[in-house]
Amino acid sequence: MSDAVNSIVMNGEMPSGLSKATNIEQERLHRKKSLTAAFRLFGKFGFDEGVAGHITVRDPEKTDHFWVNPMGVSFKQIKMSQLLLVDHEGKVVEGQGLLNGAAFTIHSHIHKARPDVVAAAHAHSVYGKSWSSLGRLLDPLTQDACAFYEDHALFDDFTGVVLDSNEGERIAQALGNKKAAILQNHGLMTVGETVEAAAWWYITMERSCQAQLLAEAAGTPKLIDPEVAAATYKTVGNSLAGQFQFKPLFDVIVAEQPDMFD
Repeated sequence: MSDAVNSIVMNGEMPSGLSKATNIEQERLHRKKSLTAAFRLFGKFGFDEGVAGHITVRDPEKTDHFWVNPMGVSFKQIKMSQLLLVDHEGKVVEGQGLLNGAAFTIHSHIHKARPDVVAAAHAHSVYGKSWSSLGRLLDPLTQDACAFYEDHALFDDFTGVVLDSNEGERIAQALGNKKAAILQNHGLMTVGETVEAAAWWYITMERSCQAQLLAEAAGTPKLIDPEVAAATYKTVGNSLAGQFQFKPLFDVIVAEQPDMFD
C-alpha cells in the first residue's frame, strides 16, 4: 500500500467517502450512490457510446440480485432513482426501464462465479477497445499499469454481441480470480470488492491502455523489471488502494452534479 493508505489502515481509520454503514439499508444506499457516481464519471470521461456499457453492484441483502443501469439512459444523466434491481434470472424486481441483455449475460455469470465480487464494470471506451483489438495483455510499463501485473486476463474469442448465456460463462471462466479482463475486439471488464474499486480499476486500466498505445507508437517502451512490478502491484493493486483512489473522483463529481441522487 502507499504510505498514505497504509497510515490510514494502521490507525484503524476508514477514509471519508468510503462505506461506514452499520446496517443493510445504509450499505445498500452507499452502494447505489457509489454506482450512480461511477456512471456519471464514466460519462464525464467519455466512456459511453450509445447504449453500450454497464456497471453492476451486488445487493447487500439479496446477494443473488444486482443493481444496474437501465438501457438507453445516458451515463451523463442517470440518477440513483433510475437504477434497476435484477435477479440472476434476468427479471427486473425493482425499478422501471429496459435491461441491457449483454449486461445481464456478462454480469450475472461473473457474480455467480465470484462471490467475492461486489461490483463489475464494462464499457466500450476508445483506448480499451483499441487495445483489445491487439489481443494482448498490458505490459508493466508504468507504476499505474502495475496494478494489473499478473492480475488481468485475455478473453480472445469474440463471437459478436454477448447475448448467449454460454458466452457469459466463458468470459467468467477467462476472468478467473483476476480483477480485470481484456475482451478481444470488444473492450475492458473490471471487478472489485466494492463499487469504488471496480470503477477505479476500469478508469486506470483505460488510461494504461492509452499510455501503452502512445508509448508503442513513439518507440519501443522499456518494461519494468518483474520483481519491481510485483512489488509495485502490492502497493497500487490491492482493493483498499482502489477504493481510496476513487474517493477524490467521487467528491468532485458529487460537487459538480448533485442532482444524480434525486
